[in-house]
Amino acid sequence: MIRFLFKGLIRDRNRSLIPFIVTATGVMLTVVFHAWMTGVIGNSIEFNARFASGHVKIMTRAYSEYAGQSPNDLAILGTDTLTDLISSEIPEMEFAERIYFGGLIDVPDSRGETRAQGPALGIGIDMLSGGNTEAERMNIPSSLKSGGLPRNSNEALLSSEFADKLGIIPGDEFTLVGSSMYGELTMHNFILSGTVEFGTTALDRGTIIADINDVREALNMFDATGEILGFFRTGTYNDEEATLIVNRFNEKYSSPDDEFSLLMKRLAQQNNMGFLVEYSGKLKGILVSVFIVAMSLILWNAGLLGGLRRYGEFGMRLAIGEEKGHVYKTMLMESLIIGFFGSLAGVALGMVIALYLQNHGIDLGIMMKNASVMMPQVFRARITPETWYIGFVPGFLSTQLGTLLAGIGIYRRQTAQLFKELEA
Repeated sequence: MIRFLFKGLIRDRNRSLIPFIVTATGVMLTVVFHAWMTGVIGNSIEFNARFASGHVKIMTRAYSEYAGQSPNDLAILGTDTLTDLISSEIPEMEFAERIYFGGLIDVPDSRGETRAQGPALGIGIDMLSGGNTEAERMNIPSSLKSGGLPRNSNEALLSSEFADKLGIIPGDEFTLVGSSMYGELTMHNFILSGTVEFGTTALDRGTIIADINDVREALNMFDATGEILGFFRTGTYNDEEATLIVNRFNEKYSSPDDEFSLLMKRLAQQNNMGFLVEYSGKLKGILVSVFIVAMSLILWNAGLLGGLRRYGEFGMRLAIGEEKGHVYKTMLMESLIIGFFGSLAGVALGMVIALYLQNHGIDLGIMMKNASVMMPQVFRARITPETWYIGFVPGFLSTQLGTLLAGIGIYRRQTAQLFKELEA
């Protein structure tokens, strides 16, 4: 019977082609929308993680209490061996050391006297080890306004607005005046290698980015670091896995009685990010649910109209003696075939589009050209296990539901009405 109905649907495209196209299109849109929303909403979390919090962050217990002030006098010691040890214990993550600091930027004139000064927020990251992983993670290469990345020791970047205010260009020398981790006054000379535009007023007013080893030398922090950030190698934050890693780490390394013992926090525990993680998940769920309901109504309506348009055919079949139950069953079976193959085709086509958007994305940098560090220029979709079935289920069930409701009319067909339709 199924083979007979399948051949009939292929030969009579008037009753199969349009329902197939509508079902496939609806499922495809649902799949692409889910992947796109998952990727775009996840970008806001990922960029915060890359720039400030990491997927997890390791600090001393004392440092964590004043983390907003970047108290380097409470920094982690012995990082030369500690980072390698942690990396071997948690292979699913990669770790990066960072130092956040404050200071005064002093620009000398031709006689070596102060020509311009300004307060600055500093970030020390790994920029000279050869990988440039940290620079790319913070989207620094694409945000350069002039010059280039540091290539040698004692080279640094300044925010573009800050450099303009100080009146310096790449190649000029300036001095960082700050405080060491032991409270001593320190001064260290840097050469400006390039300028960066963050797109955030607070950072554009005064920011310096330098290699972490140069910052260690400038602040007398040898074999020390303020924070160690961990990132999942998959590139996306997973709160459940992060919770397991944090609990396991703190059980081994953290002690409430020792303020310099290590403490690991996951992204959701920092900077009120717990609200963002929870909110983003609910927001995605609401948007996707609304879209699925809307597409389900469209597919349900398509199935209903498809059945209503065929009432004349059903009347003819009933008039020549076919049982109502058999007509109803064949109608449902045809809908089952169309819904299954239409949903399958929609999922396949949607996954192809979603895969393209995941690998290549859409460049919206022209809309946010002044926020290249704090916001992504290329937005990408993200395929999850849910993406594979989230469109198939409503596409298949909605088509069946529409046919079920339309088929009820078969049992209401009266013989007198059938003859009137046949005469017409």
